[in-house]
Amino acid sequence: MTAATTSLNGLAGLVQRVIALMSSLPEWVIAVAARVAVAGVFWTSARLKVDGFALKDSTYFLFEYEYALPLIPSDWAAVMGTIAEHVFPIMLILGLGTRFGALGLLVMTAVIQTFVYPGAWNLHLLWATGMLYLIIRGPGVLSLDHLIAKRYAA
Repeated sequence: MTAATTSLNGLAGLVQRVIALMSSLPEWVIAVAARVAVAGVFWTSARLKVDGFALKDSTYFLFEYEYALPLIPSDWAAVMGTIAEHVFPIMLILGLGTRFGALGLLVMTAVIQTFVYPGAWNLHLLWATGMLYLIIRGPGVLSLDHLIAKRYAA
């Protein structure tokens, strides 16, 4: 056996150990990270649109002139969008109705991508990845959804 072969075998063993270590990461860690990351984006956006419990004038302006969604009056869109940006992130953080909250935010993201910022597809795809993970895999064991399901399991 040559020194080069020994080095390659050692490197292959190291790579296998690192892969095994990464594979042992619990899935709930990924779920919590996805929930917090997605919720943080939309919660931050929501908080910028309000002053206390009232929508800022600038929020109405944004929805009328910059966002300008078709089919929905801008004042309705401002209220509904801001409420959704508050409620859905809370659902994700608590892990309560997580799949529904993630689906709501995914629909919002699709609307934003299609009608508001079509050039920001790379950012929206990043958000959508976290939401799709939550929709498909759920919120993980560190969630109210898990506790409720465990309590009512047959």
